[in-house]
Amino acid sequence: MKSIVLSSIAIAMLVFSGCADKKPAVDEKAKQEVAAQEVEAVKTETVSAEDATVGESGMSSSDSNEMNMASLERKLSTVYFDFDKFVIRADMQVKVTNSATVANAAASAYTVKLEGNCDEWGSDEYNFALGLKRASTVKKALMAEGVNETRITMVSYGESNPICSDKTQDCWSQNRRVDFKLLP
Repeated sequence: MKSIVLSSIAIAMLVFSGCADKKPAVDEKAKQEVAAQEVEAVKTETVSAEDATVGESGMSSSDSNEMNMASLERKLSTVYFDFDKFVIRADMQVKVTNSATVANAAASAYTVKLEGNCDEWGSDEYNFALGLKRASTVKKALMAEGVNETRITMVSYGESNPICSDKTQDCWSQNRRVDFKLLP
């Protein structure tokens, strides 16, 4: 019995060692050419005209655009909703109107992204649908204020993007919202 096992192992070792791959011969000249091409690729870097433009402040134009976009985003107010509702509250209507004014004037070159959010109550599917309904309600209000529909995009995060994670009514009310983001 031992001899059968030992002979089987010996045969298996011979078979598998015969299947080993041999490394192909590498042409030394080709190896040097590839290395030279890689070095050359690292040396040359393409810079677009937008990135190369630097103003008097020392910032590139893309940096100043990002700063401008961030300052405009701060002027867009978050809209809060009541529990299990997607109707804009009376006290939030002023925020929607002010955000529409900013979107039509200073932020007219940007796309407005509406991010619908919910508290943790309800299933994931329900909260994603509710977040989308909230974003859609704000979109309709912005369009009524003159913001072009093609400049508005919507996304629902459901309960997956909370601002506050405490288990209190005040905290949950902060998570029932639509946030504004600007996209280039």
